[in-house]
Amino acid sequence: MRQHVVRLWTSLWMRYAGPHRLGKVATWLAALPYAPYKARVGLAHRYPQGYIAPSAQLNGRRIRRGRHVFIGDEVLIYQRQDGGPIELADYVELHRDTIIECGRGGSVVIGERTGLQPRCQLSAYVEPIVIGRGCQIAPQCAFYPYDHGTAPGQPIGMQPLTSKGPIVLEDDVWLGYGVVVLSGVTIGSGTVVGAGSVVTKSLPAGVIAVGAPARIVRERTALDINPITMR
Repeated sequence: MRQHVVRLWTSLWMRYAGPHRLGKVATWLAALPYAPYKARVGLAHRYPQGYIAPSAQLNGRRIRRGRHVFIGDEVLIYQRQDGGPIELADYVELHRDTIIECGRGGSVVIGERTGLQPRCQLSAYVEPIVIGRGCQIAPQCAFYPYDHGTAPGQPIGMQPLTSKGPIVLEDDVWLGYGVVVLSGVTIGSGTVVGAGSVVTKSLPAGVIAVGAPARIVRERTALDINPITMR
């Protein structure tokens, strides 16, 4: 009986849920019967408009959300006026304290059923960040498709931004805790990058890489159960 009442309550308020002020109130009311954090992912899966936590902030006119997207507590999506589009495909999950920002020359595309765990940072300037379908991004991963110039005689903060090219993650990539991905890097489908690695050069499909800078240690095999723990 209680489960039926909860479902009716949630369905009532989720009709009005959204990123606007009244939508935030409706979302808060809809989520009251549910535990916080990942317990609320089910709300996104159940309702096509998805779930945007009341504490999340979406700032930009070219932010496109697919169906069943989950945007967790304190997530910040910030699009400067000169930034390109930010696109979240169906069933994307952005967990708490993740920051996505986009400025001149940059854009962000995140593919279907990809999940970013807490405190990830995507800073898309100069070149885009493109993440494929079904990728698993562990907490505190960072993506920077640009660098500051380092010429002598000028403060670093005044140096022009440079880049070796976009960041591209193909489908089914797994990044361990705290991985940093730098400009000009493509990571091939099904590749695993171990915790704490810094990826400075492109990696082919189906390999395991670790270290700073990240180096390939072997190809994935059918015997791999939990390769991310190998470090």
